[in-house]
Amino acid sequence: MRMCVGCRERGAQDLLLRVVAVTEGTDAPSVRPDPRRRLPGRGAYVHPRPECLALAERRRAFPRALRLQGGPLDLEPLRAALAVHGRD
Repeated sequence: MRMCVGCRERGAQDLLLRVVAVTEGTDAPSVRPDPRRRLPGRGAYVHPRPECLALAERRRAFPRALRLQGGPLDLEPLRAALAVHGRD
């Protein structure tokens, strides 16, 4: 069981999308999806729904869950992955 950082509901791990922060080679860290749950680093979980992403963004949940200090996060890779997931 994992908790979605957006809506804060608990769900089975296979129903939630794991995300990790990637800080290499960029000015601002980006939040990337990790569907296979294999990327190194601290992860957070979110339902693969735009509503949960919007809630997490509004609550500033990603920096807190991923334990990141500093400025804004680039959420575009995650938004693109959710848009593709929503079309399936």
